[in-house]
Amino acid sequence: MDYSEKYIDISREELVSKVQAQMSEKRFRHVLGVEQAALQLAEKYGASMEKASIAALTHDYAKERKDAEFQETIRHDGLDPELLNWGNEIWHGIVGANLVQRELGITDEEILQAIRLHTTGAAEMTLLDKVIYVADYIEPGRSFPKVEEARKIAFEDLDMAVSYETKHTLSYLVKKEATIYPKTIETYNRWVAKK
Repeated sequence: MDYSEKYIDISREELVSKVQAQMSEKRFRHVLGVEQAALQLAEKYGASMEKASIAALTHDYAKERKDAEFQETIRHDGLDPELLNWGNEIWHGIVGANLVQRELGITDEEILQAIRLHTTGAAEMTLLDKVIYVADYIEPGRSFPKVEEARKIAFEDLDMAVSYETKHTLSYLVKKEATIYPKTIETYNRWVAKK
């Protein structure tokens, strides 16, 4: 895919190289799988293919950073101090978007928001938000019970895929007795409980 330079001033190949330098080989394979799924979903539902590619490639850009770097970024960038009570599962999207903006020069708010929301979702989500949220869940490298059902739903009804993913993610977190980020509850209330 050739980028138009509207959203980033480097080529896809250069972006891939920069992203790969930030992560393990396993994480990088996941990122490429998310891009593959995101492009398929974007094409099906009419989202920008270029934005889907960029957001997918950068969604886990900061995933393997040290906690101290996230904490410093939260403080330095004046983000909600409540974020300090969470960890990498939340930080790598919400705080990671700031690192993507600063280090890669991506300023398009729709791309940055899709990065921020890719693990938590939100009550209000754009088409691109939903594409990245679902692509991260169904990418070809994922293997978990009912992933094939999730993939099937994703290509039938994107909103239903958001609902399915949210319901199963929340169920998983509840079974683990994990603390649940408030935005994830909001996502559940909007996309699952009201369906």
